[in-house]
Amino acid sequence: MLFGVLRRILRALIALPRPLRRLLAGPAVVRDGQTLDLDVQLVLRTLGLIAGGEEPSLVEQRRATDRAAGLAWSATPGVTTLPVRVPVPAGPGRDEAGELVARLYTPAEIGDRPAPLLVHFHGGGFALGSIASSEPLCRVLANQASVRVLSVEYRLAPENPFPAGLADAAAALHHVLTHRDEFRATTVAAGGDSAGANLALTAAHQLARRTDETAAFVLALYPVTDAGRVGGSRELFAEGFGLRTVDIEVFERYYLPDGIEPIRPTGLLEVDDLAIMPPCYVSTAGFDPLRDEGEELVAALRDVDVPVVARRFPGLIHGYAGMAGVVPTARDAVLDAASALRAGLALTTKEPAGT
Repeated sequence: MLFGVLRRILRALIALPRPLRRLLAGPAVVRDGQTLDLDVQLVLRTLGLIAGGEEPSLVEQRRATDRAAGLAWSATPGVTTLPVRVPVPAGPGRDEAGELVARLYTPAEIGDRPAPLLVHFHGGGFALGSIASSEPLCRVLANQASVRVLSVEYRLAPENPFPAGLADAAAALHHVLTHRDEFRATTVAAGGDSAGANLALTAAHQLARRTDETAAFVLALYPVTDAGRVGGSRELFAEGFGLRTVDIEVFERYYLPDGIEPIRPTGLLEVDDLAIMPPCYVSTAGFDPLRDEGEELVAALRDVDVPVVARRFPGLIHGYAGMAGVVPTARDAVLDAASALRAGLALTTKEPAGT
């Protein structure tokens, strides 16, 4: 209820005339040749005014992340949901076989017919988020891209550090690829935002390296690609733009146990076989501490001739998909991703599975 009220307040503020919004938001913020989007600045200032002074606990952060999904988007009509259990085998990162909770989104226009499918992993620094927090984004992607979306609940750190989350992501993607007929999938993509984008990229790379098949396309919104780095965008946008560099460092400590070399589980910038990656869509936000590493991944992919659609949204911040229900430029950025997903999957679709 609280976030529903907050959403209405923010939408009312953003509906005000631009001069009044500028007065409320404060002077324009210009950094690295970019201007922070006025509506984003107004949202950040409003949230800052109502935030408490104490740092919330991890449990409180997880609850708030799920509840804040109400800011992401209005209800998306015409998309049905179905609870799904995805079996995963024992192996690296998992001592015994088990099941992952998942949710399948199907747009009405698809119904029961074969169609492309996106295996989606939520963001949250490998420690926050759930299929509940990612529901608005999954609904929009399903509706706008005309695809089924399977949102997967992977294990979170610090209770389950690396390689647990990655093992779950790779196992879920592999299960869908090897059970296409059950999902009536004509082609399979992987995708996610932030930490979830890292899992999608890394799982697709691992499967391409280990098996005969991987995702046909990867949708990566503002991905984590290089844990442990310093300087650049992590320094430029360390404070004041939602995700702080200090937050990133905490999440990295949660996810990476002592003794794990940071680049191995989180990055693709150092691998020598990046050319095996499928085509990708990679977006970055201008005022995001993770901006530089996402754009370095784009350059690395292009250097080995992997097809990439790259977008930088200069006025936006990390996690902009979570603001798409109130900030028009964030909404446009999410729609851009959906359009790219639709086009990418159309180019890779195989013959219909089943009859």
